Amino acid sequence: MKSYRVNGNTPESLNICEEQMPTLQRGEVLIEVHAVSLNYRDLVLIEGRRLKPTLTMPIPGSDGAGRVIEVGEGVSDFEIGDRVVGAFHPRWFGGGKIKERFSGVYGRSHDGWFTEYKVVSQEAIVALPDELTYEEGATLPCAAVTAWVALTGPQPIKAGETVLTLGTGGVSLFALQYAKAMGARVIATTSSAEKAERLKTLGADEVINYRETPQWHEQVLHLTQDEGVQRVVEVVGPATIGQSLKAAAYDGEVVLVGFLGENGPPLTYFDIMGSGASLRSTSVGDRVALRDCVRATAQNTIKPVIDQVFAFDQAREALAHLKAGRHFGKVVVRVR
Repeated sequence: MKSYRVNGNTPESLNICEEQMPTLQRGEVLIEVHAVSLNYRDLVLIEGRRLKPTLTMPIPGSDGAGRVIEVGEGVSDFEIGDRVVGAFHPRWFGGGKIKERFSGVYGRSHDGWFTEYKVVSQEAIVALPDELTYEEGATLPCAAVTAWVALTGPQPIKAGETVLTLGTGGVSLFALQYAKAMGARVIATTSSAEKAERLKTLGADEVINYRETPQWHEQVLHLTQDEGVQRVVEVVGPATIGQSLKAAAYDGEVVLVGFLGENGPPLTYFDIMGSGASLRSTSVGDRVALRDCVRATAQNTIKPVIDQVFAFDQAREALAHLKAGRHFGKVVVRVR
């Protein structure tokens, strides 16, 4: 079988290798991988920024979908032929965020999904509904679950409340789609008129061009009669957290999802306390969140937004496309 392994700290260090087929142990299943989706964390891991792999020459990729082609002894949850999607945290089945539950993260301490065949525990996958393709299913484990958790817990967004999303990456678009399914109003930011129209097509009620309006929090306050929004899905990081706090309602919440850069205006204790909003950091979500997210996606006929699908032998090009930052939605690699 063919797998991609990283031997360096650039997308060009991603190399395809011939490997032996994996073998099953008790409670495991063998998956014929059909699609893998990319996340910004894949670039961070490959380049060794903030997050660094603990494996030597790891297989990258945390998000994959495929078909079960063999089951090990003691497997009762799945059968040969079942369509499945992998959990981002293969050992976080439920419960609170305890550090030990984050062990075994794909692409860092365990080999990921950039391979033709993968063995996983039956507890580390959930069923993929027929309403979703393999490519669409592969977009869910990280971005969709993160957006789902940002909106549903511990205080779920209610109909009539307002959600602010930033940009047009995977998490932001899923947050827009789920928020609309929950009956919320959505204000979105973007960098171009073209993307603004696409956001409106997906259901955004108002869109702010942050290049034309650098102090976009002022426009958010204007659109909410100076009340602010009940939830900010903060995906950018240091560059925008200050404005996100100003855009949040006094009893609102800013959910810290990730970072697309490491620099930004300084933020003080008094900036945080004075906003009145609370901060909550996410770590994607557990297996229960993935199951609920997949179910909600299918039942609400939500179609994951895929920017482009690359062939398996175009993995480097897919990473370069992601790094360029011009994508709208998820970047996917079709394995077969």
